[in-house]
Amino acid sequence: MQQNSMKTSADLVVYGKIFTSENNQIVEAFAVKDGKFVYVGDKKGAEAFIETGKTEVVDHSGKGLVMPSCGNGHAHYSIGVALPIVGTVAIGLTPDQFLAEAVPAAVKKARETGATAIFGFGWNYITFMENIPTRHQLDAICSDIPIYFADDEGHKGLANTLMLVKAGIMKEDGTVLKKDKDIRGGEIVMGEDGTPTGFLKEQAGTYTRSFLDTNSLYPVDTAKIVIPKIQEHLVAEGYTMYIDGWGNYFFNDNFFKAAQQMDQEGKMNFVLGLTYEIESWMNVEEALKRAADVQQYATTHVKTNWLKLFMDGTVEGGTGFVDPLYPDGHQGLSNWTEEELTDITRKTNAKGLSMHIHTMGNKAVNYVVSAYANAGKDELRNTLVHVRNVNAEDYKRMADHNMYAVSGMLWHHCPSFAADYIREHGLAPVGQEAKSYPMKSYFDKGIHMTSHSDFPATSGSPDDPFGIIEIAVTGVLHGENGKPWWPEELITREQAIEALTINVAKQMLIENERGSISTGKYADFLLVNKDVLTCPANEIHTAKPAATYFEGKKVFETQ
Repeated sequence: MQQNSMKTSADLVVYGKIFTSENNQIVEAFAVKDGKFVYVGDKKGAEAFIETGKTEVVDHSGKGLVMPSCGNGHAHYSIGVALPIVGTVAIGLTPDQFLAEAVPAAVKKARETGATAIFGFGWNYITFMENIPTRHQLDAICSDIPIYFADDEGHKGLANTLMLVKAGIMKEDGTVLKKDKDIRGGEIVMGEDGTPTGFLKEQAGTYTRSFLDTNSLYPVDTAKIVIPKIQEHLVAEGYTMYIDGWGNYFFNDNFFKAAQQMDQEGKMNFVLGLTYEIESWMNVEEALKRAADVQQYATTHVKTNWLKLFMDGTVEGGTGFVDPLYPDGHQGLSNWTEEELTDITRKTNAKGLSMHIHTMGNKAVNYVVSAYANAGKDELRNTLVHVRNVNAEDYKRMADHNMYAVSGMLWHHCPSFAADYIREHGLAPVGQEAKSYPMKSYFDKGIHMTSHSDFPATSGSPDDPFGIIEIAVTGVLHGENGKPWWPEELITREQAIEALTINVAKQMLIENERGSISTGKYADFLLVNKDVLTCPANEIHTAKPAATYFEGKKVFETQ
């Protein structure tokens, strides 16, 4: 129980069952003054802060749970929310539907708006893998505007011939300028005729995408339309902290600029963390300078503390960097050597920036852990994102060097046939088919774990905190024909909430200000319509925020 010796009238007093995210503490009441908690404790203590006619009193007793508002440690709302505005969404389509519906619609939109590029997102590799559309098929629909369609994970792309020509991969006459793995960290898939098919994997895709007319595609004005939509989405789900994994997805600083302007205008009701992404085909020294330059856009609610890298791809997509090898003998894609990662970590941490690295395969994790341990500053909380598999010996180094694991808790489920499908198709090393995305091991071994949704690459999983909590606790997605996925790694409800609240604040280096209900911190909290600590586990996903508060002000309320 916490008290403030200086009694004062509060702006707001809340009663109820309150989970503070402070050592699993549950209290009865808190008081808020000027946007911060001034008292946290029992109901009687809070009553002293009430001044009739001035203090708003909210009694949530018996109506559910009061808890800190949540954080999302890694997602891509900047692109996911932007897509309907700047491009075309192609989620849930077959290859035939993609070619007959999505691409023509994108072309029509581009011609009507005078766009200089066609961008799309959302096709699924597993659905498309037997019939990947080719550049020739895209050319038949549109050959005079560059086309690039990223898949739903953002790790693969489809391009027409003009896009490949603009990227210097081939000439208009068909002469091949780059092929196979000529682009570091990626693959240009080649056809039987010896020319690119238009299918691009990993960094070959990011390289090609960089040749889009990005300033026209995603200017500051568009970003300022996108950010309020992101905010509306976040607060409705119960998030008020969020790290965007693709701050410069369109290879410009426009999202950074827009966020700064909006906060200066007093329009930010959440804390936005922005990463600056460097690709393995870039000139690293120049890219590091650009990553340092965007620090100029930091504000009270806009944090620009992170450098983002891709270490590898995705395991099920065959590009995760693994050991042992895949059943067919390949190891996946490694974008960086351990020595390069070590050098980048040293230089980045020296600038006061934290590392934020996409890692899926256990060998990728091993490289990143070594780089952080050998060259990182422990106090900067360098992070590994996704982390599908971890070697036993790497857990200790993660704990010893204060590394953070940003976990896709929502991915800890699959249909009952999934492991067999992965095994039969050789999509993971032997023994790793049903063992992915550890959770409990982090808590057991003293490693800080935070939650992410990776939106929009959610693989049919929920984006909201309560759907995520249910999966983390049960290993089952509601409505899915599945059994618990790797049940040894399931966690408690309290641990799941910790990963969604105070641990995200720690990851963002703002735990002294946010992430728990504690005196002196900003009053960011939720009134939840269900007690997710005690309700049946298979009902947790039905919980919703009745209201979301940011700095003591209600920024969302269920109608």
